[in-house]
Amino acid sequence: MSRRQVVVDYGLCEANAICMGINADVFHVDDDDNLFILKPDITPETERDVIEAVRRCPRQALAVVEVEVDAEDSAPSPRV
Repeated sequence: MSRRQVVVDYGLCEANAICMGINADVFHVDDDDNLFILKPDITPETERDVIEAVRRCPRQALAVVEVEVDAEDSAPSPRV
């Protein structure tokens, strides 16, 4: 089984908070300019905003990936 998640490349991220401005329930930039993805799993409710955040990221630091969910422990692991 797989699902889609939003991920960040911290080597590219400038923490300029454009993504947080699009959906603060999914993305959060703290006072020290650290980006946190609060809800990495993409749901029907967040899909539009996540796609918009990925599209508008000036450093292209955000991406949507498919992850495999291990049926035994339900822990996601990136699909290779």
